[in-house]
Amino acid sequence: DPDMPFVPSIPEDQFILVEEGDPAVIPCRTSDPDAQVTLVNSLDKSVYALYDTKQGFIGNFPAGSYTCKTMVKGVEFKSDEFLIYIIRATSQLPVEIEALKTVYKTGETIVVTCVVFDNEVVNLQWNYPGKVKEKGLIKLDDIKVPSQKLVYTLTIPEASVKDTGDYECTARHATKEVKENKKVVITVHDKGFVHLEPQFSPLEAVNLHEVRNFVVDVQ
Repeated sequence: DPDMPFVPSIPEDQFILVEEGDPAVIPCRTSDPDAQVTLVNSLDKSVYALYDTKQGFIGNFPAGSYTCKTMVKGVEFKSDEFLIYIIRATSQLPVEIEALKTVYKTGETIVVTCVVFDNEVVNLQWNYPGKVKEKGLIKLDDIKVPSQKLVYTLTIPEASVKDTGDYECTARHATKEVKENKKVVITVHDKGFVHLEPQFSPLEAVNLHEVRNFVVDVQ
């Protein structure tokens, strides 16, 4: 098609995630397999790379913006802009789940944390009893120093007995078919069920070498 020498790209193709050190494909394909195509960066400088008419430009590219150019009957055409993002990632997906405590009373705030190590971009999903009712606040902290970790915190305010159950986070790798999930069981009681009655004063004095017993009744 001389009026559209570049095959239209979908938005998902224009954002290219690449792991450090891996080659990338900038998918500007032409409708004419004999077209001469040039790759330029954001400074409009030519970038030399292998070109495959069925795939696009293949190579190790720095992060940034790239555009393809071609000439048709003396008229210059430009492709869509392609953005390359370099991400820090490992082939494994180390994940840990942490809960400050696993037993709560009604009205307390549940806090569960899911931590992904050594990976900059992941897709993380939570499954928990209150998810259907969208009960819960999720916060992400991206920590770079001293090491890379993504800290996802799930907070359930004003917990009720219905919030008892499995709290599970599932992390999926950004570029590989790798996933990891971790689970913790949380129990919420309607009210406290232990009563403590100390048989001594808030402040007690003991003489040197004296042996004293401090008794607490537990019901």
